[in-house]
Amino acid sequence: MLLFPCCVFSSATIQLDFQLPIRFELQYKGSGDAFERPVMIHRAILGSVERFMSVLIEHSGGKWPFWLSPRQVCVIPVAEGYFGYAREVRERLHAAGYYVDVDESSKQLAKKVREAAMAQYNYILVVGEKEQKEQSVNVRLRNDPEHTFDQKVDDLLVSLKELVHKFQ
Repeated sequence: MLLFPCCVFSSATIQLDFQLPIRFELQYKGSGDAFERPVMIHRAILGSVERFMSVLIEHSGGKWPFWLSPRQVCVIPVAEGYFGYAREVRERLHAAGYYVDVDESSKQLAKKVREAAMAQYNYILVVGEKEQKEQSVNVRLRNDPEHTFDQKVDDLLVSLKELVHKFQ
């Protein structure tokens, strides 16, 4: 299953290479006894990696699906007293194989959330006293920033595993 099938077709290349046969001193016996220099043909189904990545980034607008995102989750504690719980959540998610950052800066909560949203984190998890007592997180999704909900960390791990399994 391809993530963006249109990218594969738009970046394929076939190239003629005149330089490598010269460098490797390649030759073949042509008509008569004369030696001739071959021309190499290269094909690349995905073209160059750089071209493929540029098409992929442009197609997604920089909003990577969760399974591919370099910024999957950001945990934001509401105050310094909850840094420990934020780190605990990070460790649990990281142990499950996800990329997780914790914002331990002294900035206001709204600014932390805004910066995480601008950085295109798929999930922004806000933690405070209530979340620490219930072993939960307040979830904000990149695709629906107005809608927030509380979720147990164990349930969140199940949800993230499903996203990865479905390549979403």
